[in-house]
Amino acid sequence: MDANSEVFDQQQSMPPRPVLPDMAAARSRGPADTVDARWQSLRLAWQGRYAAHQVRSPGRPYPGIVPLLDAAAAQPRLRRLFPFTSHFTLLFSSSTSYPWSVQAGSIEPRHNGRFTVRRRDPFAVIGEVDTAEEAVALVLELLPTGSDPVISACTDDGA
Repeated sequence: MDANSEVFDQQQSMPPRPVLPDMAAARSRGPADTVDARWQSLRLAWQGRYAAHQVRSPGRPYPGIVPLLDAAAAQPRLRRLFPFTSHFTLLFSSSTSYPWSVQAGSIEPRHNGRFTVRRRDPFAVIGEVDTAEEAVALVLELLPTGSDPVISACTDDGA
């Protein structure tokens, strides 16, 4: 088998690209729908990346971003925030558009299967844990007490 046929075989066995929610339509319905669509979009996109990784690099470790998204989405206080990722790290914003208003901390799934949780201000590692659920519990402790986070959209100054 030559290199071209190996690439063709790999492309044939790649999973289909996920159909993501229409973010523009969600934004037109308001911040709550935007946040809900974003959670769905992130999960579907990362599931697709993981499935492609399994085809391209079977047996190679992949950070546990999908289980992390599942664990975070199961928590109502986090589910009300706008999730976003950067370099596999999951963050939560009370703003549904840039510039983000990052709440609590961030969670980075590691290739070794563990999760590193960082506080935003002052920036520091507050723990490394074995499960996504433990990481989410640490981030929940960093959220402001006394009231749930509020979803808000940044205002456009018309510029």
